[in-house]
Amino acid sequence: MNISKFGFIAMGFATALSCQAEVVKFDIQERAIAFEGRVFPNVGTYTLIKAKAIVALDPNDKRNSVIADLSFAPKNAKGHVEAAADVVILQPTNRQAANQTLLVDVPNRGRKLAPQLFDDSPQPGANNASKAQDAGIGYLHRQGYTMAWIGWQGDIPSEPLQMAMQAPSAIGLTGQARDEFQFDHLTNPILVKLSAIIEDPTSVKATVRAHWTNQRASPSDLTIKVTGPQSIEISRPQGFDAGALYEITYKAKEPVLYGMGFAVTRDMTAFLKSNSNALNPLVQNGSSNIQRAIGFGVSQSGRFLRDFLWLGFNEDLNGKQVFEGLMPHVAGARRMATNYRFGQPSRNSRHPQDPAWQIDLFPFTYEVMTDPFTGQKDGLLVRCRQTQTCPKVMQTDSEHEWWASRASLLVTDPSGNHIDLPSNVRAYMIAGTPHFAEPGSVMSQAKTMALPVNPMHAGQPMRALLSALNEWISLGTEPPTSRVPMRSHGTLVPANLAVAKNLPSLPYQELYTSAYVSDHNQLPPKVLGRYEVLVPLADADGMAVAGIRSLPLAVPKASYTAWNPRALGFGPGNLFPLQGGMSPFAVTKSEKLATQDPRLSVEERYANQDAYVEAVKQASQRFVKERLLLPEDAARNLERAKADKLSQIK
Repeated sequence: MNISKFGFIAMGFATALSCQAEVVKFDIQERAIAFEGRVFPNVGTYTLIKAKAIVALDPNDKRNSVIADLSFAPKNAKGHVEAAADVVILQPTNRQAANQTLLVDVPNRGRKLAPQLFDDSPQPGANNASKAQDAGIGYLHRQGYTMAWIGWQGDIPSEPLQMAMQAPSAIGLTGQARDEFQFDHLTNPILVKLSAIIEDPTSVKATVRAHWTNQRASPSDLTIKVTGPQSIEISRPQGFDAGALYEITYKAKEPVLYGMGFAVTRDMTAFLKSNSNALNPLVQNGSSNIQRAIGFGVSQSGRFLRDFLWLGFNEDLNGKQVFEGLMPHVAGARRMATNYRFGQPSRNSRHPQDPAWQIDLFPFTYEVMTDPFTGQKDGLLVRCRQTQTCPKVMQTDSEHEWWASRASLLVTDPSGNHIDLPSNVRAYMIAGTPHFAEPGSVMSQAKTMALPVNPMHAGQPMRALLSALNEWISLGTEPPTSRVPMRSHGTLVPANLAVAKNLPSLPYQELYTSAYVSDHNQLPPKVLGRYEVLVPLADADGMAVAGIRSLPLAVPKASYTAWNPRALGFGPGNLFPLQGGMSPFAVTKSEKLATQDPRLSVEERYANQDAYVEAVKQASQRFVKERLLLPEDAARNLERAKADKLSQIK
């Protein structure tokens, strides 16, 4: 297939590479000094490189055979299947100042998220790298990391601030496809884009239901109109609120080979680590100065990394290890619906949507388990163990993943019994945090949620853990022990035992996302069984007792929850996706008594502001000693505590 059909002009690809890592063309489109020439201590300035790469995959290579429908795709003259990817690189201008670690931040829906977590960089600057402030506190840059972003997602377009992959379609293939929508508004009618191309317009059917456990309904006023090859208009029925679920089924054609994104990430990372090709932009004087690589991903891209490992892509085409370290963040026990015919890379089912989609299939954890419903034996490390390419894994999750993403299945078998993690895996839950919060957020209100919105940002513990991971893979220094709720510790429990129900300011409803297994060979899928999902035990303030309890929880002025029920009119009785809740303590004892709040007031916890600041200082020193907080963040926290801004109460 002519690469121009992939949606960009290929005229800039003037130089073909050797078969090194199967990156056959690499076109640098821009090279400039980043961040307005901002100088980072001990490192200097950073250089920004933007490029387009073409990766060619041999369908006959066993390392590529796992990619769904690869053999059905159009091929070039050598019989290989080509995909194109956007690539962005940040490297120290003085390469001798680099720390020799390549940090590959797998884009989340085409965006960079590592700068927001590790550098407290605000959007849109985190995706830009043009202004000095775009580097935030500059933690990654002061450490000398070389950073790369490689487009892997094939169902989004390439845009100036959105990295994507252009992959071919499997011509001539057809099959059944399914989409599910939850709109959280009442626009009627509504135009929606489907995940695949419609092959037969008469096959398009729609149903609606208030919750996944309800029966599908087809009321007379629910109608659909096909408006394009991949779009329909839904006329919505009366009697359903903004949180209702709409399921669309249809016969589709020409599935895109989204699974190629795993191979593109593998081959581009191997290419950037290589020393043998002068066209590698990291090579100087025959050396790239890269000794190791860390794969990092947030949410969707964290799930991408779990699938990347499970599918065996941490072995490159020379049989070598791709990533020495993997850091999937806020992925829970989930994976992706990507490497399937009519896959959905953008799919992320949320409570109360279908909990048995492909992104929630067995296996859930790293060690080998047996699925009690299918008899399948599998684990995320099975394939890399066979090739001796397993990385060190540090999985980090917000507490929200333990309520919404079945994270308990990381540390239990499918029946809910305690298991130990392998020696090369650590797991950390950052207690009291939502799925993802912008740096600098404060408590806010949202009409869709029952509680004020939890603003907790996870940047501080994430910086400490990244530092520990880099020391683990470069020096062999063991990282902090896993910090997660566990059955064996009594901190991982059934939902009815997790949170006290005598907290009027925290309306706990025992809500969490369950885990089911379905037979996807029929449409709609048939439910086969339900896995045991457990949640974190809370203290008297309604906050998790296990995990990394950052300073706002360790020295609190409010309760921080990782769950937030939906408000009336927006699917009440369900969790609101991605968010947590927050409830400030009464300031005085008299205020506490007046509101009948069983939680201690602020004045009962701290004699005065100086006592509060001292408590923050003591807790910070403990976290630094445990390697869960960097000294520079401890100093920042002390200043924020003195200004009474640590609790993020608006």
